Amino acid sequence: MIFIAVKFPVLPDRSDEWLSLVADFTTATRAEPGNIFFEWSRSVEDPHEYVLLEAFKDQDAGVAHVNSDHFKAAMESMPVAISAIPKIVNVQADGEGWGAMAELQPR
Repeated sequence: MIFIAVKFPVLPDRSDEWLSLVADFTTATRAEPGNIFFEWSRSVEDPHEYVLLEAFKDQDAGVAHVNSDHFKAAMESMPVAISAIPKIVNVQADGEGWGAMAELQPR
C-alpha cells in the first residue's frame, strides 16, 4: 500500500471554501479502483491548513491517480488557493488500509 499525507497551507480568504474547491477531485479519487481512502481534515492548530490522508493499493494505482484527468485538473485549480508549497510524506507501507489499534479499546 502507498500511504500519503499532505499538508495544504490555504490562503486565509479561501480556507472556508477549500473543501468545495476540492470536492470533485475528492469524489473522483475515491472512485478510483486502486484508492483505499482519501480523507480531508482541517488542522486544529492552524485553521488555514488542511491535511489530506490518502492510500492506494499499490504503485500502479498511485501512478494511475497522478496520471488521471481529475488529478491534473486539481493541480491546475489548487494554486490560486494555497499560500505555500504543500508538504508531503509518501511511503510504502504493509497492509491494505486501516487496522485496529491494539493499545486502546472502548470500555
